[in-house]
Order: sequence, then structure tokens, then C-alpha cells
Amino acid sequence: MQVKERIEKIVGKENVLYNENMSKHTTFKTGGPAEIFVKVDDIEKLKKVLETAKEEKEDIHILGNGSNLLVKDNGVKGIVIRIDIEGIKTEEKENKIIVKLGAGEKLAAIGQRFMQNNISGFEELSGIPGTLGGAVRMNAGAHGKEIKDVIKKAKAVDYEGKEYEFTKEDMKLEYRSSIFVKEKYIIYEVELELQKGNKEEIKNKMEEYAKWRKEHQPLEYPNAGSTFKRGEDFITAKLIDECGLKGYKVGGAQISTKHAGFVINENKATTKEILELIEYTKEQVNKKFNKKIELEIEVW
Repeated sequence: MQVKERIEKIVGKENVLYNENMSKHTTFKTGGPAEIFVKVDDIEKLKKVLETAKEEKEDIHILGNGSNLLVKDNGVKGIVIRIDIEGIKTEEKENKIIVKLGAGEKLAAIGQRFMQNNISGFEELSGIPGTLGGAVRMNAGAHGKEIKDVIKKAKAVDYEGKEYEFTKEDMKLEYRSSIFVKEKYIIYEVELELQKGNKEEIKNKMEEYAKWRKEHQPLEYPNAGSTFKRGEDFITAKLIDECGLKGYKVGGAQISTKHAGFVINENKATTKEILELIEYTKEQVNKKFNKKIELEIEVW
């Protein structure tokens, strides 16, 4: 009770939920309850929540948009902190547009804002269904562009609440990885470097990418994007397809018939069913091609 009261004082009662079903907060639409679910929209509040969690010896889980995540059916112990820190500041510098954004800003909304303001360089990334903080953490990418191509700096705190500023080099941005995956830092602000563009051209590019996604990805079903990482010398989706697994089901979970790299929640799947399907897929690919495929999504 003391933990709950302390956190409510920091963020307000309306921003704290108890035994909150994580299926409401993941794009897979599965997952059991979080003991304490906290929405944080300010860096000082975040630091105070972290301090409380440490003093009360509570586990901490950091959430963006839940678009790269599977939460197990029995839920999450401790505190889930959803980063809702928003805000956009723009300045022009030597033919470049420097934009500072809160890590809780969603990529789709950022893309629309940039288009309206004739800011180019983000079009490929604007269809990724996540927050900016989550995208930086995973060095998210689409259509040949990754976050590392547009990022300049990031601000973060560790789980003690100490603040840090990272340059692009400090972040160690690699394929679906960064220092934020390997070490315990929480991103709260991101600085991007973009350029002036033409609104119509930006809009056309975004529409073209959206059309491609609709044709090639199973957007009509709950999923977490590409389920598996690509291999160093192979395309994972191609191997899954060649195993004849497109359309294969475990309960309500299915390998998409549209794109073999996507596991979808086809019909009220549980996380257990999704994980069983993932394991079966990994086994079949290893058996047929002697290749080990890795998950791109995280599992809590």
C-alpha cells in the first residue's frame, strides 16, 4: 500500500493503474496483468518513481508503445512505467533541421508533424508503430533507413535516476540493438538531424511506404512487426516460407500468410500459443537449414 500511495503522490491517481491487463498496452493484444502500471509524462516524475521503486525494492519494466513486446499470460511483477514524455522543439542550423523530441512521441505522429512543416528525412520511419524512445533503443528501421541515420543525441537516466547525454557514437547503434538494450538506461529525450523538404514530396513518399506495408504486411491482425531478426547470410522470412510454414497455427497464433516473418494474433491467441509457435518455427528452420533464427521482439 505504501508503494501505491507514494507513486500516486508523484504522478497523480489518474496515472496509476493496478493489475492492469497488458493486452491493452501491446500491439500483440496479449499478456497478463501488471501489478502497478504507471504513466509518466515528465523527467522529474520519472526520477522520483525510480527512486521509490528502488527504496521499495520493486522490479521495474519500461514501456513505450508495446509494439515490439510479448508479455507472458501470468503478467508482470513490480512496476511497469510507460514513458509518455512528449514535446517537440525545432531549430534551423546550417541547412539542417535540428529537432528535440520527448521519447514518448509516436513515430506516426512525428512523421505527420514533419510533413506539415516541410521537414524531410523521416518518411521511411514514420510507419513504424512505436514511440521514439523504443525506436532508438532497438535502432528501428524500415525501407532501408534506420534511426541511426537521423539521430544526433539522446538523453537518458539510469535506474538510479542519474542523467546522461549520449552522442550517436556513445549509443552503439547496431542492427536492432544499442547500448540501451545492453545496459539499463531509460531514454527521455531524442535529438534528430533532418533537412528541409517539400511537403508534397514528403507526403507522396509516406503514402508510397504505407501502400507497400499494406500490401506486404499483415496490418489487419494484432502483431509486433517482424518477429525474427534477419540472419547474417540469410533472409529469415524466406527460410520460414521454404519450410512450408506460412499459415501454420498454434491455437489462435499463426505465421502470416502474407509475410512469413510475421507471427500474428489471428484469433484471440494467448502469449503461450505465440511462444509455442515461435519455438516450433525456430526448430523447423534449424532442422531444415541448420540455421538458428533469433527473436526481434522482447518477452517479459
